[in-house]
Amino acid sequence: MSDTPPQTPDFDTMTRDIAEVPAVEVIVTVAVNLMSAAAVKLGLTEEGDEHKDLDEARKLVHALAGLLDASTTEISSFHAAPLRDGLKSLQLAFREASIVPDEPGQGPGEKYTGAVYG
Repeated sequence: MSDTPPQTPDFDTMTRDIAEVPAVEVIVTVAVNLMSAAAVKLGLTEEGDEHKDLDEARKLVHALAGLLDASTTEISSFHAAPLRDGLKSLQLAFREASIVPDEPGQGPGEKYTGAVYG
């Protein structure tokens, strides 16, 4: 066992670093993280069903849709278009993975996007 105390994060440096990041970059990064987490929970990774959890996936997809809806006017279509495409793909994957699919317009995030069809 080591006698050295655990390293504590340098919050001043972290604050300065985040202060330099444009808001659009933060929004896009959060959206990509939500997409990645949703893909894992949908079983779309190499591990497949090992981490599949549709209840968790529903929450992540819904949060992603809400973030994209709320930030529509804040991020350019250059950033928004691929995120919307990814969201639609996740929504369709969720519908396909569900044993009892939601009614059109009732799936995760469809409150914000409207009904999603393949």
